[in-house]
Amino acid sequence: MTTQDARATSAAGRSSALFAVTIFASASLVFLVEPMIAKLVLPMLGGGPSIWNTSLAFFQTALLAGYGYAHLLQRVGSIRMQAGIHLVALVLAALALPLHVTGVFGAPSSQHPALWLLGVMTVSIGAPFAVLSATAPLVQAWHARTLHAGSGSEPYVLYAASNLGSLIALLAYPILVEPLFSLRGQALGWSLGYGGFILLMGALMYFVTRTAGQSAVVADAPQDLAAVPTWRNRLTWVALAAIPSSLMMGVTTHLTTDVASAPFIWVVPLALYLVTFIIAFSAKPAMSEATTLILQAAAVAACASILPFKSSSLLLQLFIHLSAFFLTALMCHQALVARRPTPTHLTQFYLWMSFGGVVGGGFNAFLAPVIFNNVWEYPLVLALACLVRPWGEGPVERWRWVTFALGCVAAVAAPLATFAAYSGEIGRAQVLGMTGHDLMLMLVKVALAAAVICAFLVRRRGIVFFGIITIISLAAEGAGDKVDVLKSWRSFFGVVRQSELQLPRLGGTVRMLSHGTTLHGAQAQDRRWRCRPLVYYAPETPIGQVFSQRLGGKPPQRIGAVGLGTGAVAAYTRPGDHLTFFEIDPLVIRVATDPANFSYTTECAKGQVDYVLGDARMTLAKQPRDQFDVLLIDAFSSDSVPAHLLTVEAMRGYLTRIKPDGVLVLHLSNRNLELLNPAMAVAYAAGGEALQQRHDAAKNSPMLWESSEDVLIVGRNEKALAAFAADPRWKPTEPVLVKPWTDDYTNLVGALYGRMKERWRWLP
Repeated sequence: MTTQDARATSAAGRSSALFAVTIFASASLVFLVEPMIAKLVLPMLGGGPSIWNTSLAFFQTALLAGYGYAHLLQRVGSIRMQAGIHLVALVLAALALPLHVTGVFGAPSSQHPALWLLGVMTVSIGAPFAVLSATAPLVQAWHARTLHAGSGSEPYVLYAASNLGSLIALLAYPILVEPLFSLRGQALGWSLGYGGFILLMGALMYFVTRTAGQSAVVADAPQDLAAVPTWRNRLTWVALAAIPSSLMMGVTTHLTTDVASAPFIWVVPLALYLVTFIIAFSAKPAMSEATTLILQAAAVAACASILPFKSSSLLLQLFIHLSAFFLTALMCHQALVARRPTPTHLTQFYLWMSFGGVVGGGFNAFLAPVIFNNVWEYPLVLALACLVRPWGEGPVERWRWVTFALGCVAAVAAPLATFAAYSGEIGRAQVLGMTGHDLMLMLVKVALAAAVICAFLVRRRGIVFFGIITIISLAAEGAGDKVDVLKSWRSFFGVVRQSELQLPRLGGTVRMLSHGTTLHGAQAQDRRWRCRPLVYYAPETPIGQVFSQRLGGKPPQRIGAVGLGTGAVAAYTRPGDHLTFFEIDPLVIRVATDPANFSYTTECAKGQVDYVLGDARMTLAKQPRDQFDVLLIDAFSSDSVPAHLLTVEAMRGYLTRIKPDGVLVLHLSNRNLELLNPAMAVAYAAGGEALQQRHDAAKNSPMLWESSEDVLIVGRNEKALAAFAADPRWKPTEPVLVKPWTDDYTNLVGALYGRMKERWRWLP
């Protein structure tokens, strides 16, 4: 190689690096702003899987707009002209900065939250996001017309760099950015980063215009007609992109609704989704298509068989569901890459791929919550994804049909065995030292395992594999956990279920209300206990202690409660008392106030009860000052914690709404987050006086009679808490253990780590 050739090779390498760095930077900015704008906007809607899905649908639509813009820009023949137009677009989009939430749409609507959210995000970040999103296809198109034209280097590989940047930014936000920087600093830093990106893009524009020449135009040479994408090609791209997009939202909703929802579990499916793009678009993929197909068959068959078994091991559930999603998405994306067109049609390919993402995401975010009362979209799309597998050639071999039939028989046997297990005579019979109930449940697992094996054996025939997976999914649903769910409803804010449990010590039937995986209250149906508040609100609990003390023998009280649940606190009201519930979900109000479901508010309440719909912080701000004798904030036990209700600014607002001798009650029990320490710091920083109580339920108490819980009571002065300070169950607070949360700073990672330290004492 001559010195001149070596210099040319080195220059080409540096140029390729400039393309990759530019795409990496744009993707990083895109995926940093997603959680950032969510942190600014989403708390107003209380959190929840549907809100996350709606946000993702918005970002996918904005991505589509960016890809469409990049595709239309290719109609401009001169690269210099393209660069000039894009530079102007970048500068004009910067007029929406610095990053902030627009106020043109007013307060969020609980009746039409999706429309409000889409409008706010469009005005607040739509233009910069769309222009940044155009970077990947646009820069790859420039690469194809400069370096690819001379060296034959593959421009599609740059898409892996784009998704790598997205992945790093996505993981960095909760781990580094959120704990270390205030929200104002994050917004300012991102805006400055956008300005720096314009300079980087300018450097790349200088290179491509210089390389291609000032008059570079799209080649007018005749194209190979076989290489021109057909409508069949385009629809295939759409389908292969829609399935992973839908599955990403589906598995997120399923895990947060039916399994468990840790604060950052939503990030994992999105991160895995990005990893599948990185692998599929890499020059040397880390996993071959053949390996993906084998592993995907095993994972999907296992996933279909455990779908309804919510009580299985949490780690096992997460592993199987996330593995099935990851391998199915990878299978679709590898099939997508295998069908990519020549670089001439690169931007069209990305446009249709992005449209597929919008179709899949839109189905989950907007259509599924309307047509389904549960998360049925997830198993439906998981089964349909099996049709992407190779179908094989020629007629299906006889042995595969036999295997298919055996698998179907085994799958159908599972719900029959479940029915037998719960039937009276068989359930009481003794067989081989086991009750008939236990024996039949063991046979259920054996039958489903046999069906899974049969499914794996027919994996080489996509249509047959699809059929048996569908049968397994339906059969497993019939053989699932026997939780007696009476009713199920679904709204924008999540899935609400009413279930029953037989507890002889409480007179028989106890009716429960759950939202996702969190119990939100229970009511005994026996007349002796029907009006006794249970679980969190029982008289023995800290919340019950406050209501018993404040309402006992005193004049009529004015009470406020954020979070309705079953409405159990209404049972404490006396004639003359006035209780106002602040609830964000109209579905919960409808369910809790229907006597056919729960009767705390209709039968047990002796005082006036009314309801205010909307985000509690915003609706409380409209209430008169010095109004409440007791204000209960019970919004933190769910899987999705509205952190904006636990900041110094929010606390100051609460304190102005209670009377000088009133008390504020914060219910801080949460499976995943340690919220007591931040709440103590917040109360102190807001100028309040506080006491804490960590209550443990009595070991001999009946199930649901009471619950263990963490509670903080806050007053405007010491006098307001004097009666509680004399009670040894209430302890002084330690307000300096953590930094107080503000509207500008929250640390959910720290709260998660705090809860983990309580469970695993060996952590530092």
